[in-house]
Amino acid sequence: MNAGFAIARSALTAASLQLDSSAHNLANTLTPGFRRQQAMLQDEPAGGVSARQMPRAQAGSDLKGDTINQMVALYAFKANLQVIKVQDRMLGSLLDTKT
Repeated sequence: MNAGFAIARSALTAASLQLDSSAHNLANTLTPGFRRQQAMLQDEPAGGVSARQMPRAQAGSDLKGDTINQMVALYAFKANLQVIKVQDRMLGSLLDTKT
């Protein structure tokens, strides 16, 4: 697989996990004993990013923070999706010129 595709795919996965964590926090804000979740992102040496959900010790709501996290995840998702679309078009153009 092309390195650009792999990097963009890992970033899409990370953005999706970040969006899931924020949505989980917003949906369960009023649940007794609820502990917030946070997506932990880490750069990979070979390129790309890895992500995992981590529970946080902080209880309660952070409406502003979760809303901002959702917007950041949305923009990251859109940007990396655009990278995949451009690479797909470039690959198609390259194949068209070789055939």
